[in-house]
Amino acid sequence: MTNIYFDNSATTKIFPEVIQSMVETMENYYGNPSSLHSLGTEANQLLQAARQQIADAFECEADEIYFTSGGTESNNWVLRGTATAKREFGRHIITTQVEHPSVQNTMNALEELGFEVTYLPVDKEGKISVKDLQAAIRPDTILVSVMAINNEVGAIQPIEAIGDLLNDYPKIHFHVDGVQSLGKFNPVLIHPRVDFLSLSAHKFNGPRGVGILYKKANRVLDPLLTGGGQEKQQRSSTENLAGIVATAKAIRLTLDRSVEENARHQKMMTMLRDFLSQQPACQIFSPVDAAPHILCFATKGVRGEVMVHALEEDGIYISTTSACSSRATGKNSTTLEAMHIDGKWAQNAVRVSLGTDNTISEMEEFLDILAKHLEHFERIQ
Repeated sequence: MTNIYFDNSATTKIFPEVIQSMVETMENYYGNPSSLHSLGTEANQLLQAARQQIADAFECEADEIYFTSGGTESNNWVLRGTATAKREFGRHIITTQVEHPSVQNTMNALEELGFEVTYLPVDKEGKISVKDLQAAIRPDTILVSVMAINNEVGAIQPIEAIGDLLNDYPKIHFHVDGVQSLGKFNPVLIHPRVDFLSLSAHKFNGPRGVGILYKKANRVLDPLLTGGGQEKQQRSSTENLAGIVATAKAIRLTLDRSVEENARHQKMMTMLRDFLSQQPACQIFSPVDAAPHILCFATKGVRGEVMVHALEEDGIYISTTSACSSRATGKNSTTLEAMHIDGKWAQNAVRVSLGTDNTISEMEEFLDILAKHLEHFERIQ
């Protein structure tokens, strides 16, 4: 049976070379990097080498790279760490209506603690207005948090323009959720004004359970986790050495392949977009200039989960919107709601997201199978 995996925004298949790095590290570097004996020293040297490799890829300093358990922790650390570190200077935070649940729900929690959050609206393409952001800034604003690429529709936020604006507000922390962005921007950190960038290894063919937080050297965050004092007293917990080494390799491989991969994904998404544009029963929600690996659409009268399971029977794996929230809540996409997509259409939304292994021939096969399902759904309605 066909086996086409088009759910790479949820998670990616780990590179074979990355698995090899993990296994070799677990077999040969089993000392705790904090231990003073030679096995600990060897482990720590490998840890710092991985940190330097990532810093080189990001064009930053090694002491600006911190390791976490994933994008959710990195996002939580920036939001909560900024709130507690800067609360004496202000309690106002700005974000958008289309953030990942790890940001949205943390903002809700901060509001319960007395912080005021401004949620910037988006246009029909899922993008914020920099003018709206500028109008929202107040003397007590301490943080602006905006995702680089929306995980549901692929909308690319104007990070460079935001960075230019925030150059005039040097005391405000600027955080970017870049979980979907590695390999899509050059340089990786997008703009010199970005103070914090969150990444998650399993989104770029690395292992699950490893995240990265770029933290600009002159920015202060209160720790989210306290304990043994790892990561320069900033993020306590024994380091996941094998996962970190594997993540460094996944970053290198992803960046090495990004130009060719983005071009192939763009061709594939153009094929899909052209096909859907010819289907009267379908609506496309992703903007034309979306990230090349994500496209969100809906079919009239066919709920998203029905389409997902229908395609699964033919060995094709796509998703509804965010994998982090759809199964847990069963609610419509908050992103599509913010884009003012009618609820009857939003409940039908599905997402196709491409990864390293996907090919033009897979898209051709997917379109043939999708066409048959659309014909079937039209007959039974």
